[in-house]
Amino acid sequence: MLIRRGFYRWQFAAAIVLPVWLLIGYAIFGSSGWGVVGLMFVTPIAFITLGVVALLVAARPDVRRDRAVAWSDVAVLGAWHLLIVAAGFYGPTGITFAILAMVGAIAAFWYAVWRLLRDGARRVRATMDEYERLVAEGAPAQGVDGRTTRSAEDAGEVIVIREERRWEERRG
Repeated sequence: MLIRRGFYRWQFAAAIVLPVWLLIGYAIFGSSGWGVVGLMFVTPIAFITLGVVALLVAARPDVRRDRAVAWSDVAVLGAWHLLIVAAGFYGPTGITFAILAMVGAIAAFWYAVWRLLRDGARRVRATMDEYERLVAEGAPAQGVDGRTTRSAEDAGEVIVIREERRWEERRG
């Protein structure tokens, strides 16, 4: 649990730390002038992508409740973060790691979206199962505030008021 909680906090810090690492790594290991132009595009995109994926992961109710990511999140996002770190060394294999980091970004984004939708569908299904169980038992439904709501059959007394006028009264 300690590792998963630490990774929960790290994913938000990584949105700043990893793009800064790309800049620092280029200052130390970079050699080409065209790399600066590439960094002008890559660094903001990395910041936005890391932030969006972190928010998608944190949007899941289980993650918010536990303040810890799942082990599958640690695996997918950890591999992506390591690819970004490797790309920041700008060695002979730097372009390979940069391409793999881009593929990792796409995979991490769609993984986060898939998990968010899957967990949301699971919670909706559990809510509907509980509702159907209560209806089958004939138990009164409860509102959001916990108070019992009335069914249509138990609506109480209904008073209908009808006004009738004679034909002569309406003409005149």
